Amino acid sequence: MRCVVFGATGYLGGRLVPELLRAGHTVRVFARSPGKLADTPWRDSVEVVRGDVTVASDVGAALADQEVLYYLVHSLTRPDFDEIDRRAATIVARAAESAGVRRIVYLGGIAPAGQQLSRHLSSRAEVGRILRDSAVPVLVLRAAVVIGSGSASFEMLRYLTERLPVMVTPRWVRSRIQPIAVRDVLHYLTRAADLPATVDGAFDIGGPDVLTYEQMMRGYAEVAGLPRRLIVPVPVLTPWLSAQWVNLVTPVPKAIAVPLMESLVHDVVCGEHDIARHIPDPDPGPTDYHCAVELALTRIRDRDVPTRWSDAGPWGPEPSEPLPTDPDWSGGSLYQDVRERRTSADPAALWAVIEAIGGEHGWYSFPLAWSLRGWLDRLAGGAGLRRGRRDPHRLHEGEALDWWRVERIERPSLLRLRAEMRLPGRAWLELSVRTADTGAVYRQRAVFEPRGLAGHLYWKSIAPFHAVIFGGMTRNITGAAEAVKDGTGNGMS
Repeated sequence: MRCVVFGATGYLGGRLVPELLRAGHTVRVFARSPGKLADTPWRDSVEVVRGDVTVASDVGAALADQEVLYYLVHSLTRPDFDEIDRRAATIVARAAESAGVRRIVYLGGIAPAGQQLSRHLSSRAEVGRILRDSAVPVLVLRAAVVIGSGSASFEMLRYLTERLPVMVTPRWVRSRIQPIAVRDVLHYLTRAADLPATVDGAFDIGGPDVLTYEQMMRGYAEVAGLPRRLIVPVPVLTPWLSAQWVNLVTPVPKAIAVPLMESLVHDVVCGEHDIARHIPDPDPGPTDYHCAVELALTRIRDRDVPTRWSDAGPWGPEPSEPLPTDPDWSGGSLYQDVRERRTSADPAALWAVIEAIGGEHGWYSFPLAWSLRGWLDRLAGGAGLRRGRRDPHRLHEGEALDWWRVERIERPSLLRLRAEMRLPGRAWLELSVRTADTGAVYRQRAVFEPRGLAGHLYWKSIAPFHAVIFGGMTRNITGAAEAVKDGTGNGMS
């Protein structure tokens, strides 16, 4: 089949595309920021169409001559996510009719009947209804918590369990949940492409276990080899209060934690398993919870996590927007801190240190200051430093790197990062390598575009510390590269 995937830069979409290719389908992907796909192993096997899901002409161009549309787009990180998703689904439904698409496949959430749903679950259900109101046959698959390396739900569960041996928790930890392994979600999604047009409706999908969130945390601890966790539910903790704690303890920020936790107030259990009449269950059967956790932890240990929730979309403006110092930009005030340092290190060694920056390797300057700034950002609801990086040595355009987003890579000479911390303005950090007669020249440029008086005051207040922060980075990065050259270190700081 000719399949087009909306949301290919997201957590599930990035895993679905290679599965569709393995099944023999032709795949087109629709992405607002195609640069994020540059380093995916399947990039050269698909057609990429750039566009915005809320622009009808872009959607129409992406759907031309396609048979199956996979709609895996959500705007959860935006405060008005439900309005954006409603508008996008309406545009997509109309465009699919006009383009003659034979099927739409949408992944939503299990919505308990007869209950006041959270904004998150209500929006997911509404998108499904909008798509089904079109003349195109629609398969809506509804899942609860997806267990897989890199998913927001799994990361929240993992960090809470690993970091808190004793937990005071809200009452919703006793809510019943039917989790599903990400491999099983992909099984149903992939096989949906071959269904006849007569299969039109919504179906629940889930694993074989029905557990409370408390049992899921205890089960995770058991699989991970952790001591038994003490979990004490109390009635006064609301989902909103709980999300503030999750924001501090886990990499998942409030923007995502709040809607996820509001959804966990409900029992999210499959009401039927009618999908088995059309798509056989995975062989030798749906993956049980303990096995799903073990598979996810194995991928994390092996550093084989193909997609992560934090890579799904930018927290701020689009990375495609020009840097304020680019020739085609014109605007107001701009602040820069530019530093260069000549080094005897080989350019390749210097680039290796640059590309390995962040995550477990740190930022090569005043760790306490970086850690404090990360905590302050988390308290403000920002990304903080806990998102880490997917691979310890290689970066991918568009991925999250601590509180930065990798905006551009020109290997082996330029790395540009866009800040996603809470700031009164926009900020970038650019690290570059230039070959010299002997060794290399390292150039480091911090750029800040202030927003209002607060932005100007912010830059002036931190400027006295630049010699320590940015000067230290310059010395330590070149020093790490020279240590590799001299065989006195491993180049990491």
